[in-house]
Amino acid sequence: MSARRSTGRATSRRPPARRRARGPGRRRQRRDDHRLIGLLAAAVLALALVVTVVNWLLAHWWVPAAAAVLAALAGGGWFHRKRQRARWEQVRAQGLRYGLAQLDALHHARFEDAVRDLMHRDGCRDAVRVGGGGDLGADVKATDPYGRRWVIQCKHRRQGLAGSAVGTPDLQVLNGTARQVHGADVAVIVTNGRVTTPAVAFARQQRLHVVDRHTLAVWAAGSRPLWELLRAVPPPRRPTAS
Repeated sequence: MSARRSTGRATSRRPPARRRARGPGRRRQRRDDHRLIGLLAAAVLALALVVTVVNWLLAHWWVPAAAAVLAALAGGGWFHRKRQRARWEQVRAQGLRYGLAQLDALHHARFEDAVRDLMHRDGCRDAVRVGGGGDLGADVKATDPYGRRWVIQCKHRRQGLAGSAVGTPDLQVLNGTARQVHGADVAVIVTNGRVTTPAVAFARQQRLHVVDRHTLAVWAAGSRPLWELLRAVPPPRRPTAS
């Protein structure tokens, strides 16, 4: 009888429950919770800081008002100085003059700058120097107030008339690229030296314009814009007030 009871007790016992191991999912959840708590704390601190700053500004309203006045004064001063510089630049450009001796003494690159500045003086606001290696015959480009596109090749001679003459090959380069490559309405070669007679004939045949030393002297003196000194310039592309 006792044996039966002991057997019954043995069969009625349950095996002890196993503890569940903490997997990676629970650890990740705890990290997310910590991160969320950190973000909430940072948000609360930022909100408290904003409230503190706003309350301080409300109590000291004259500080942002003074800052706004100072900023307005600084902006007005900057704008005034900018207008003054633009006005002086316009006066300087309108009064730009060169003598032949000045032009002769220039480096060839500075001679190109001078031609660009003269075009700008005459109203070509987009006048730009593009001379250098690979310029394909265009040292200066500009659009005049009448909408015509100018492409200018510069030939500077340090000795002036005593230097080497501009010949037909120079004009052939301009003729081959000014219209086809650069889209010129007016193709011009400018020199402070002399131009050969065959080169002048070639220019007339190909509708190119030559600014020799004499024409350059008149133009640089500031009497008239270049398009009033040249013959057979194309008609304006657009009407102007002048």
